[in-house]
Amino acid sequence: MESTYNALDYNKLISFIWSVADDCLRDVYVRGKYRDVIIPMTVIRRFDAIIESKKTNIMEVKEMAETQGWDVAKTLDTATGLPFYNTSNFCLKDLKYETNRQNLKRSFEEYLNGFSENIKEILQKFDFNNQLTKMTDAGILGSVIEKFTSSELNLSPYDEKNSYGEVIRKGLDNHAMGTLFEEIIRKFNEENNEEAGEHFTPRDVIELMADIAMYPVMDKIKDGTYSIYDGACGTLGMGTVAEERLKAFAKENSKEVSIHLIGQEVNPETYAISKADLLIKGGDTDSNNVYYGSTLSDDKTSGQHFDFMLSNPPYGKTWKTDLAILGSGNDKDPKKNITDRRFVRNYKEQDDFRMIPDVSDGQLLFLLNNISKMKETEMGSRIVEVHNGSALFTGDAGNGASNARRFMIEKDLIEAIIQLPENMFYNTGITTYIWILSNRKEEKRKGKIQLINASGIKTSLRKNMGKKNCEFSEDNRQFILKQYLNFEENEYSKIFSNDEFGYYKVVVERPLRQAVLCDANNIKEIEEELEKIGVLSGAIDKKVLAESFIKGTSSSMKELEKSENVNTYLEVLKLMKSDEEYLNYAAFEKAFNKHLKKKDIKGASLSKLASTGLLSRMIVKDEEAAIQKDSKGNVVADSELRDTESIPMTFEGGIDEFIKQEVLPYHADAFVDESKTQIGYEINFTKYFYKAKELESVEEIVNRIKELERQSDGMMASILEGLYE
Repeated sequence: MESTYNALDYNKLISFIWSVADDCLRDVYVRGKYRDVIIPMTVIRRFDAIIESKKTNIMEVKEMAETQGWDVAKTLDTATGLPFYNTSNFCLKDLKYETNRQNLKRSFEEYLNGFSENIKEILQKFDFNNQLTKMTDAGILGSVIEKFTSSELNLSPYDEKNSYGEVIRKGLDNHAMGTLFEEIIRKFNEENNEEAGEHFTPRDVIELMADIAMYPVMDKIKDGTYSIYDGACGTLGMGTVAEERLKAFAKENSKEVSIHLIGQEVNPETYAISKADLLIKGGDTDSNNVYYGSTLSDDKTSGQHFDFMLSNPPYGKTWKTDLAILGSGNDKDPKKNITDRRFVRNYKEQDDFRMIPDVSDGQLLFLLNNISKMKETEMGSRIVEVHNGSALFTGDAGNGASNARRFMIEKDLIEAIIQLPENMFYNTGITTYIWILSNRKEEKRKGKIQLINASGIKTSLRKNMGKKNCEFSEDNRQFILKQYLNFEENEYSKIFSNDEFGYYKVVVERPLRQAVLCDANNIKEIEEELEKIGVLSGAIDKKVLAESFIKGTSSSMKELEKSENVNTYLEVLKLMKSDEEYLNYAAFEKAFNKHLKKKDIKGASLSKLASTGLLSRMIVKDEEAAIQKDSKGNVVADSELRDTESIPMTFEGGIDEFIKQEVLPYHADAFVDESKTQIGYEINFTKYFYKAKELESVEEIVNRIKELERQSDGMMASILEGLYE
């Protein structure tokens, strides 16, 4: 049934409630903290007003349950017909007559402790006990209670009438009270711009998101039950608006639907608000579907699936705390210990396909969480989520963030991404994007992603609200929605195949070409270095070694301590002395080892000599040298010449053709190490909607100079004339 309340009625109530702050709180609380009292007191008074008429019955049932030895809580849950109760000896209005501060505090604490567990949890998350102490110490608790129990404020569901039976103050049904509560929350969020972005998305943005979520599947909505989920639900405003939209659409299509809201929130205050909001609206069942805790590390809805998922998760915010929980294990890198199947999947023949982004930003994890909860039904599930720009492109190929995008795109889940105007949110001016995902794409959308540039579609606000200086009007929303639904190419809408956003990151190697200059000078330098360190005498000075070009690694030390081997190496080098470079390293190695064999020194080889670093003085890079190969005949790559190339998946002919066209003409010996090829995905919005700024014509520049001359009253001409005098 529609509420009889109108905008004027709501404004009167909100003004009165706001007057509590002006009359009682302003000298005790800073403006941004008014909410710490007003919101919980509104909740308390609403529940108190509902309980008030049933107080006698509640106390009788309590007494009977205690006498019979029954479970009081279970008995009251069944007998009262309410999702909450209060078993103290007080109603809120009884307390306003107490004048002693400490007595009032004790009575109020007794009153609060009399509430059912669900209400006590809400108040505990509000941290209301601390506010109670603060108000008592400041002497304002009594005046706050008096304000909320004033005859001018009716928060009960029942009309107040005068002696003639005329309604003087309307009662608030659950819908009307829910609307009032949300308006109070909205007002505080807009007032308190510093924190708003943490949990509050402007209603105009939410309405657009809800329309996008619902419109495409309206013809699939049938009589039945539907679920709306938000894993970063804040005050549950997004779910509430989506619920309103779905009900309205269902009504237009003559469908009977039941809707369940499900959410999870890590911030205790906003969790309390969302839970209270549902209880206030009479949603005692749904209030049990709002969970407290981190969605990432403590998913309360694990294994559940939902029809619609709308969210504005935190972006640019570390998830280090969650990582410590998710990543507990033996590996020093906690990310490698994560096994949660939301974030680590069996995909494309990889048992361990990891989609875990950098710890500095966990926003994509919320999107992956939602994907794990998609339904495999005829309608499937729809996800509409707000992200900042980093979700589009952060992370190199093979990185967790890139893998997350790869999974979404290759699974053909992304329908569209919409760029919003800057300064749409209260505490940030950065550009944000709406991601739209579905596991039941229309035929025309399959294999494609639509990008919509709505950065210029906005209506300016008369007065900024924090960073927010614009909003979506109804016309703006309809325009953006039309761009999305029409799925056509135009100035605002671009459509691409999924492959457009993929690329191969390939490692391009060039062969190692080393020459050996085994001349007298190099041999002498090596011998002197060995003597200085004490290798030849068998007494190695590690301090001197630390400053030498000779390596001090364990394998090097093991070889250097074999003085017979080292002396033999020197003898062989002298035998192979030459003023000409050896241009074939393999041939030099073969000859060197042949000489060693004649010396009958076991375990000695050129490779072991090289491991000490002694050869570093002789080895030089030379383009004329032969290509070096390992013992298996494989070309050895020169790490110093290593390069990487990002090759679009759409490049005609693929990797081979790209290398042929773009690399080999400059380096004919280059080759790709296929074992290191990675697949990456990124979405560069600017690339597709960039408009180059037109340069001024010569005529325009001349005219501008003339105008400057005119404004300077001929000063420029006189200056120029003076140069030639």
